[in-house]
Amino acid sequence: MKFLATGPEVHTREIRGGAMLYDASRAGNAMEGWLDVDWWRERGHVIAAGEGRGSAWRVEADGRRMILRHYRRGGLIGRFNRDRYYWRGADATRCFREWRLLYQLMRVGMPVPTPLAAGYRREGNTYRADLLTACIPAVTSLAERVREQPVSLDTWARVGRWLRRFHLRGVFHADLNAHNVLLDPAGMVWLIDFDRGGLRVPGWWCDANLVRLRRSLEKLTERLPAAHFQESDWQVLLDAYFAAGAEELSLPEAAAEGALT
Repeated sequence: MKFLATGPEVHTREIRGGAMLYDASRAGNAMEGWLDVDWWRERGHVIAAGEGRGSAWRVEADGRRMILRHYRRGGLIGRFNRDRYYWRGADATRCFREWRLLYQLMRVGMPVPTPLAAGYRREGNTYRADLLTACIPAVTSLAERVREQPVSLDTWARVGRWLRRFHLRGVFHADLNAHNVLLDPAGMVWLIDFDRGGLRVPGWWCDANLVRLRRSLEKLTERLPAAHFQESDWQVLLDAYFAAGAEELSLPEAAAEGALT
């Protein structure tokens, strides 16, 4: 994964047992406690838990709405090791890698959460990690929409077009499922939770991303009325996906050329 150089607003500093990476233009007064849910909870700023992989909480403070996520392991290994990862250096930590990916995508106008701060705390050969991002206002997940009622064909088409736009820029999402696709009232499609994501040359993994999304939709709707997710819905998504080309990207031309490599 290769990134552009970060701007002067990006800083790192030591915290207890590790380091913190943050955007001073958006979190100029960021402190170590910002990456600790108990710190926020003691001040009465934790509003709710979020959905998705790991442990996430919605935090509201000083007019800001933020999402704090603690990295947790899933699957079988998660039963024995909840939140520790093998230490391979600061730049290889999951939180720093995800923060930098979000930062690059945000810089070229892609619809992803704005990264505020990330931090790790090392314990011998392992570390724990946390990520703080700005909350995207007024969004609902595709999973929520599908559970509630049949989704419009226009929405399925918008999802397909935006997935194609991410893929054309080589944006790999390691866990593309209906919970990580968000929809806002203006019709924008957002992607969240880029843990283990990265930038790749477009290839077979694009199809694998789509297969993963379809499986999540099938699992989500297996006990719902058939109208909530039909083969025709998926076909509309695919038609829009394959019809979308680089010329359709609603981003500045300068950003489109070589911003993500």
